[in-house]
Amino acid sequence: MPSNNGADRVSAIAANLPFLRRYARALTGNQTSGDSYAAATLETLLEGGAEMRATGNSKVDLFHAFHLVWSSAGAPVADADDTLSARAQQHMRGLTPNSREALLLHAIEGFSVEEVGQIMMATPSEAEKWIRIARDEMARAVAGRVMIIEDEAIIAMDIAAIVGEIGHHVTGIAATRAEAVALAARDRPDLILTDIQLADNSSGIDAVNDILAQFDHIPVIFISAFPERLLTGKKPEPAFLITKPFTEEQLRSAVSQAMFFASTETLAA
Repeated sequence: MPSNNGADRVSAIAANLPFLRRYARALTGNQTSGDSYAAATLETLLEGGAEMRATGNSKVDLFHAFHLVWSSAGAPVADADDTLSARAQQHMRGLTPNSREALLLHAIEGFSVEEVGQIMMATPSEAEKWIRIARDEMARAVAGRVMIIEDEAIIAMDIAAIVGEIGHHVTGIAATRAEAVALAARDRPDLILTDIQLADNSSGIDAVNDILAQFDHIPVIFISAFPERLLTGKKPEPAFLITKPFTEEQLRSAVSQAMFFASTETLAA
């Protein structure tokens, strides 16, 4: 009888692909470039150009395959397409090598320090050092004004406390689309943190699109219990997306990343 190994591998890749694309997009600086490296990884694996390791963790193995492709290309960042993007890419090029990758893998994708080392072909101590360096470098980013769109009061208070602890000012909390638009008009934020489903069944996506119609170049972090529903491959997608329930480290990292690189990619209504 034919082996199911090939089918199992394809199934494992498909299950983890949305998260690889999220990581690649954040790593390179934009959706197009990130997707191109994710696609190159899949082509290499599915066409037999490289074997995917079998450590027992298919997500680790897939991300390791990505890093082989990424490293062989010289770990490039995306070309700038506007002034804001150019500034972001300049910041990215100034980071300590490997630190950004390690932080994203650990804080956003949820890999352990040991798994980060496996993915990046490094020891756990090296991975831990890169994560620490990245945190320090991100912490030196300029503090800004953060607006929160969240209809659950306890979650909103937790987010506000974490944002304040890392040096940012919270302009306010909105629970509906209308409240969010009004709050932004009164006090323009430097960053928006938004849930998807709001109190009156309005959409955080719609609220963000309304706000960005008034102001250019505001980075946005989306929060969702179902991130795979937003990572569909259709443009545009969120550059920063964290999963509910989130950890304090995930939120801190996402806010620092968004403020540092100032991505303006959002979801269409």
